[in-house]
Amino acid sequence: MPFVRGNQAVVHEIHGARFASYVRPATGSRDLAAWRGEIPAGTVAPEHVISAEEVLYVLSGRIRLTIDGETAELGAGDAAVAPADATLAVSNPTGEPAHFWVTTQVGLSAVLPDGSTITPPWAN
Repeated sequence: MPFVRGNQAVVHEIHGARFASYVRPATGSRDLAAWRGEIPAGTVAPEHVISAEEVLYVLSGRIRLTIDGETAELGAGDAAVAPADATLAVSNPTGEPAHFWVTTQVGLSAVLPDGSTITPPWAN
């Protein structure tokens, strides 16, 4: 199934953000997962360590992204690469929602500050 329609996206909500999953094994992808994220105004997501490389592209709004201690504020059209095993933190310090696109390897997991591991369904 090489085509995924917008109405086929599965939406998940966690830590105050929304993730609309488009590309994953259930839609025919063997190696890649991709989703659209939405972070409401003022949201600070928990820092986490990712198991696989992630590429993030800002679609609209602004986000503050920290990768292994280096922080940048990104706007529409900006992109970032977080390597595997990087510590990643995302927030939206503005008064408007932000939307972004993420692509990674199928099977991504993340370790939270309390030591728990999540395996996000939008990446598996």
